[in-house]
Amino acid sequence: METTQLNWITNFIWGIADDVLRDLYVRGEYRDVILPMTVLRRLDAVLEPTKQAVLHMKFGLDAVGIANQDQALRQAAGQAFYNTSQFTLRDLRNRASQQQLKADFEAYLDGFSPNVQEILDNFEFRNQIPRLSKADALGTLIEKLLEPAINLSPNPVLNGDGTAKHPGLDNHAMGTLFEELVRRFNEDNNEEAGEHWTPRDAVKLMARLIFLPIAERIESGTYLLYDGACGTGGMLTVAEEAEA
Repeated sequence: METTQLNWITNFIWGIADDVLRDLYVRGEYRDVILPMTVLRRLDAVLEPTKQAVLHMKFGLDAVGIANQDQALRQAAGQAFYNTSQFTLRDLRNRASQQQLKADFEAYLDGFSPNVQEILDNFEFRNQIPRLSKADALGTLIEKLLEPAINLSPNPVLNGDGTAKHPGLDNHAMGTLFEELVRRFNEDNNEEAGEHWTPRDAVKLMARLIFLPIAERIESGTYLLYDGACGTGGMLTVAEEAEA
């Protein structure tokens, strides 16, 4: 994805904070909502194509009493994570009442696989739901992130003639977008962005330092790279590009 397009999406998400949260949160708290909601929309978009397959698999596993379902559900989702709730974010935006939306949104969160639950716990995002619901802001947030103007899916949005209206957002671009949001929120709070993520220039240098000394000895195959402080996965995607 081109830098200008990525910047446009970042600016759009950044603007959601002022549009929806201005009278509900102080500026320093915006990131407590916008960052996890951005992650949720990305996960939701990735899982949309296989949603029905996951629900079908879940129904079949429950019917025969299989307790250890994680691996089968990952295979059905085609991802390392899944969601077994009946909902997607698109389903939730049409709720008639905030009370129903809150209940269904919590059920939606509860449907995610254990690895995603860990992410949500680290964000402490569930603590924000009563506040958002009471202020009638939860539905607006979901609606904003589902705007046709932005695409957080890895798959392109197509026009009627099959041409790409919005390109897909690969993992590298999504990581860059998320890091830029983190940087902006931290600078807005007078914090150093580097306390929370490593700039891509530094990551590229580190990747080169890993591979260049042994470049002549690298053979075709699969190599493992350990990132002991993996956040958005930027270290891994940049290293993969460097090795290629």
